[in-house]
Amino acid sequence: MSTHARLLAEALSARTDDQLAALFRQRDVRPDAPWNDFFDVAEALLDPASIAKVLPRLTRAQATGLLDAAAGADAGAAADALRALALLPAAEGPLPPSVAAAVAGRTVPPPLAGAPGEADEPAVARAAERAFTTVATLADTLLLAEEGPLALLAGGTVGLSEKRRLVERGLPDDAALLDDLLALGTGAGLLRPIDRSLHLSEDGAAWLRLTGLDRWVRLVEGFRSALPEALRTPEGGWIPLPSWRDEHPWDPVWVDRAEALIRQARLLGLIADDAGSAAGDDHSVSAAEAPHPETAGGAALAETPWARAPRLGADPDPDALRTYVPAEVDRIFLQNDLTAIAPGPLLPALDLRLRGMAARESASQASSYRFTADSLSRALSAGETEEGVLAFLEGISLTGVPQPLRYLLAQSASRHGQVQVGTDPETGRTRVRSADEHLLRAIDVDQALRPLGLVPEATADGTAVLTTRVNRDTVFWALTDEHYPAALVDADGAVERPVRTTAASAPTAPDDRARYATLIARLREAKEENADAAWLERELEHAAKQRAVLAVEVAMPDGTTRELVLEVTGFGGGRLRGRDRASDVERTLPIRSILTTRALENPGS
Repeated sequence: MSTHARLLAEALSARTDDQLAALFRQRDVRPDAPWNDFFDVAEALLDPASIAKVLPRLTRAQATGLLDAAAGADAGAAADALRALALLPAAEGPLPPSVAAAVAGRTVPPPLAGAPGEADEPAVARAAERAFTTVATLADTLLLAEEGPLALLAGGTVGLSEKRRLVERGLPDDAALLDDLLALGTGAGLLRPIDRSLHLSEDGAAWLRLTGLDRWVRLVEGFRSALPEALRTPEGGWIPLPSWRDEHPWDPVWVDRAEALIRQARLLGLIADDAGSAAGDDHSVSAAEAPHPETAGGAALAETPWARAPRLGADPDPDALRTYVPAEVDRIFLQNDLTAIAPGPLLPALDLRLRGMAARESASQASSYRFTADSLSRALSAGETEEGVLAFLEGISLTGVPQPLRYLLAQSASRHGQVQVGTDPETGRTRVRSADEHLLRAIDVDQALRPLGLVPEATADGTAVLTTRVNRDTVFWALTDEHYPAALVDADGAVERPVRTTAASAPTAPDDRARYATLIARLREAKEENADAAWLERELEHAAKQRAVLAVEVAMPDGTTRELVLEVTGFGGGRLRGRDRASDVERTLPIRSILTTRALENPGS
């Protein structure tokens, strides 16, 4: 063990529990690390593999400071951060050899100059339209996640098959754009990954009911909060975007991540570009076609007026954005062909309820919706009533409710509830029953419902039912998705209003100190009062493992000292064993008699 490791072990033992916990988190230490004392910690942190793992996380300033320290200069403003990471010695002195070797040959490229410029009026208008479309498209994505979680690959991304499902439901046919949208939703806490699937969170369900501008504000706040620490400023904002790509110069994947974050900022309308009318006018331009971050908007990224406040750490202010986006409306036109036309973006709360009873056919500043027997049946299965639907439509329609729509609604209501899904109080099994035997038989042979494991049974009164061990809600939604007129009923047969499940908000992660409390307590308990004796034992144990040659200074019984050159062969029981190079005999020395040791570079000297 080197002297550097000893100095680091002593410095670590002097740190507070909070400082140790922060170091362990930053160095990716596992809470169950098999360390017995601070000497183990020092050896592990100075191991070349551990150092190589932390170097890609250094910011530009920290990497530059470490290179300066390796060259014998002062690390400057980054010194404290590097010491906190255990990459610089606690006191003045050279870098530990393993750190110096890890940075040898590394460089830090010069930073990109310039700050975001101000976007011109056409670019600002295009950025506003892009932000408006991003919010609407993400809302569509969350609604699909509410219907059913999005499957995730092992790497945590949504696979191509799932993206095809999203495209089939009207989302943009652009895999990279979908990745950026899902990243925005996840970063803002609207989507939550659980067990290889992406679920709508409680925060996401609440977000869907906000107005368009409030949705945008919440997204910007979530985007800013999710930014890596290196991009944040002490005021709570972010550093100039042109420098994002170079903030982690030794991380081989950082550039791709930074460019993804810049694309997300662009989707939120925080930056604009002047890439020409073809790209600029299309607010759904793909990630591959988007201007390169270094050249967007000319020589530097162009900032929109509403980006300044969040960049400086203030609350996002949508007032500047408000003048560029269409006003939301609260009225629609109902037509005899069973369609509804919104003359502008419909208020989100109204849009959500309308989409629960009609299929949206087009999405733009003027959206259209179509009522069908299936869409009205789904609305009734989801808890709507005939009276409630009529009252809602009469309240928002500028043209009343046409007779064809009234007739279709009455017809759907008469069929609703023909299939009842409840729980047998005696067996606890889910029970599907219907007065229409033909309908029940159709459910029994429906291949799409085979995973439910429905089994025909007869009740005490001779009525045929289907039963399964699958829980009631899953069976109900499966039947509804296959367009059966299903209704949830309680133990008394009364109809219940179903609720789509959402993932609870992510639990608060334990703080660093709580996470590493057991490990730190073990290290504190193992700390020896006599640090010199503890260090000597570590050196001798290490020498025995390496069969090293040591010059050992021994205290003799008469009060004198003697130096022996030993080829160490063993250590244990408070004694050191080794072959004396001078007399070629085996010697066993009690540790209490050993004053100092030093490794011999040349064993023959």
